Amino acid sequence: MSDNRKRHVVSYEKMSEEVAAVFAQKYPRGYNDYLGDLVQYPKPDGTFFYAVTIEIPDAIYLVKINVKTDDLEDVERWLEGEDVAAAEAATGGTTEDDSSDTLPDDNIAQYGSSSDDTDE
Repeated sequence: MSDNRKRHVVSYEKMSEEVAAVFAQKYPRGYNDYLGDLVQYPKPDGTFFYAVTIEIPDAIYLVKINVKTDDLEDVERWLEGEDVAAAEAATGGTTEDDSSDTLPDDNIAQYGSSSDDTDE
């Protein structure tokens, strides 16, 4: 049995209200919780895009989702610490947390469990 519904590709930002409503119903907390549903589709130029399938009664939509993936150059820059240096140059400061390695407050007793307490 063939499915005669029309097939469309649309970007997440340009979905119709009808498709957006079905998308919101299928992914009530957003698609980040459903990354397993994302499928990679190749384009003729050798690049690719990610999309999820949304079905309405008269059509099937591939909704393109912008996914930032690390490429080899990004990973190499991160491993070499160049991203940190670039962030410091852009902000004019350091990206390190200037606070000391202490707990957020001086009352560390609140972090112990009741079994740790000894009454003498």
